[in-house]
Parts: sequence; structure tokens; C-alpha cells
Amino acid sequence: MSSGEPPSEPERGDARKGPDRALSHHILPSAATMIGICTTLIGLVKIAEGQVGMTRVDEFVGLSALLFLVSALTSYLSLRMPLRRPVGQRLERAADLLFLLGLIALSALSIAFAYEVI
Repeated sequence: MSSGEPPSEPERGDARKGPDRALSHHILPSAATMIGICTTLIGLVKIAEGQVGMTRVDEFVGLSALLFLVSALTSYLSLRMPLRRPVGQRLERAADLLFLLGLIALSALSIAFAYEVI
């Protein structure tokens, strides 16, 4: 490449253009990982309840896991949609929003549990 030429765009196997269309490829495995983390956290809270008493943290973490599950499902459906359909774009946006809501909920629960609010 000479110094006067702009760098060439890397070729992709995926025909989808733009950074937004690549989100589903990242949301799906991340959401699955977060479901596993929520499951582990529920188990740890159940163990800790024997020493600290009953809490509702496990129930709220279960709801966060549901957010991550719906995020993973919408992300998967977005990947299965034809490339130029607006439904796929809306599903990907929904997956992104649900994933962020799950992260916010899990973070808030962690802070509330740490400070013994719930």
C-alpha cells in the first residue's frame, strides 16, 4: 500500500454492512454467558441464605436471567432473518436493549445485595 492510498476495507464473509449488523454475533454468546452467571449467582445466594437469612435476590436474578434469555432469542432470530428485512434490524435492536437492561438489572441487584438493601 502506498502512502497516498486509503486503507482498504476488510472483506467480510457476512454481506451485512455497518457495525450495527454485527451486534447479534456478539449479543448471542454474551447473553448465553450471562445466563450462566445468573444461574451460578442464584446457587450462591441459595447457599448464603442459610447463614444470612431469606432474601429475594435469587428471584430478581432469575428475572435478569429471563431478560438475557429473551435477548439471546431475539439475537438468534435476527441472525436467521434475511439480510435486508427491517424485522431483522428491529430484532437486533430489541436484543441490544434487552441485553443492556439485563446488565443494568444485574448490576443494581449486585449493589443492593452488597449493601444488604434486599
